Amino acid sequence: MIYVKAEDLKVGMRLARPIYNKRGILLYGRNDKITRQGIESVKNFGLIGLYVLEPAEPLPPMSVEEMQFERFQTMEVFRLRDELNAIMAGKEPTQLMQATNDLLKQFGNLYHKINFNQNLRSPEDYVYKHALNVAILSALISHRAGFGLMEQSEVVVAAFLHDLGKLNLQPQLRGKTENLTDEERGQVARAVILGIDKISNAFKLPAGVRGTLMNLCQVQYLPENAPKNISDVVKVLVVANAYDEYTAMQIGMDPHTEIDAVRMLQSRPDLYDPDMVDHLLNSIKILYPGVCVELTNHEKGLVLGENDRDILRPVVLGFDRNQLYNLGLDSVFEQIQIKNIMKTMDNRIKIDPQRLEEYM
Repeated sequence: MIYVKAEDLKVGMRLARPIYNKRGILLYGRNDKITRQGIESVKNFGLIGLYVLEPAEPLPPMSVEEMQFERFQTMEVFRLRDELNAIMAGKEPTQLMQATNDLLKQFGNLYHKINFNQNLRSPEDYVYKHALNVAILSALISHRAGFGLMEQSEVVVAAFLHDLGKLNLQPQLRGKTENLTDEERGQVARAVILGIDKISNAFKLPAGVRGTLMNLCQVQYLPENAPKNISDVVKVLVVANAYDEYTAMQIGMDPHTEIDAVRMLQSRPDLYDPDMVDHLLNSIKILYPGVCVELTNHEKGLVLGENDRDILRPVVLGFDRNQLYNLGLDSVFEQIQIKNIMKTMDNRIKIDPQRLEEYM
C-alpha cells in the first residue's frame, strides 16, 4: 500500500481505502480502479492524495467497524469545517450541537475497544481533522470515566472548538506540535485565546465550556498561568489532545506510533492524569491479537493475547525462535520488552492473518 498525491494519480490505480462524499455516500470502494472522472473528483473534494494498492498487492483486511469509522470521519470533518468557518466569519454555528449529539450517540456509550485509525492531514485541514479526533477520543474517555450526559456534551463541544483560533495562523504553524520556539508558542497561545473570544461573540456557549477552553489553553501553552486543580473535563481533553497530536499523520512528517504515545503519556503523570490515560487505553485497540511488533531482543513477533492490566505486556510469539513470550510475567519482562509496533506506510499495523490463525 502506497500513498499517492492527487496530482500523481493515474487512471487504473486500485484504491486501498474507500472514498465517501460529505453525505457519507460511497463513491469508490476498496479495490476499485480509479477513473479519470474519479481523479477529478478527488481534486474537487480537496483531497491531498489517496492510498492505493501496488500492482500485485492483495486487498488487506478491513472490518465493517473500521469502514464505518472512516465514513463517520469523512462526513463529520466536512460538517465541522462548515461550523468552524461560520464561527470565524462571526456567524452562529447551526449544526454544532447536532454534531455533538451524533458523535456521542456513536462513541459516547461503548463498552468495547475500537480501532482508532488516523487520517492523513495537510496544513489546510489539520484543525478540522484534529478537532474531530479529539472529540471522538474525549467521548470514549469520558464514558469510561463515568461522566453524565451534560459533562460528555461539554467535553465534546470543547474538543470541537479548542483549536479554532489556529485557523488564523499561517498554515505551517497550525499542525506544528513539537519543538515550538517560545515565539511560536506565544503566537499559538494568542491565536487560541482570540479564537475563544470569537466563539463567545458568535453564540452562547454551553455552561462551563469557555472556562474549560481557557484552562486547556493555559495547560498547553501557558503552564505558568494554569490552575493547580483542573477539572476532570480538562483532564480528558489534555490526554485526548496529546494522543491525537502525537500519532497524527501529516505530509512530510513521520508519525509516532501508538506505543510511543502510550509511553509519552505514562511518563508525565504530572501533566496527563493517569486515570484518564487508563480510560483511553481501555477504549482503543493498540496491542491486540494480530499486531506485529519488534522486541528488544531484535526479534520480530506477533501479539497473540492482550494484557488488560498493562497493554505493554501482552503475549507475543517470536518469529525467529518460534517461542512464546508472556510479557506479563516479571521474569520474562525483565529480559524482553516490546520495542515498537511494525507499521505500514499509511500507519496501519502489519497483520499476518495466516500466522495468527495458525497459532490461535
